Amino acid sequence: MSDDIVNVTCPTCGKAVEWSPTSPFRPFCSKRCQLIDLGEWAEEEKRIPSDVQITDSDEWSDETRY
Repeated sequence: MSDDIVNVTCPTCGKAVEWSPTSPFRPFCSKRCQLIDLGEWAEEEKRIPSDVQITDSDEWSDETRY
């Protein structure tokens, strides 16, 4: 196993972050950046692209639909 230090970029602010157990918020540089990102997902500012349109009126079930 390599002992090379791997740095990643914080997805919120762009700051370099060491990817190691000493960086508890990785890939974020801080709790603040982590919470900003969470808030963006919660407010639906960020989304995973999909061709499927789901509305609140759609019925949900445990059955798999094909």
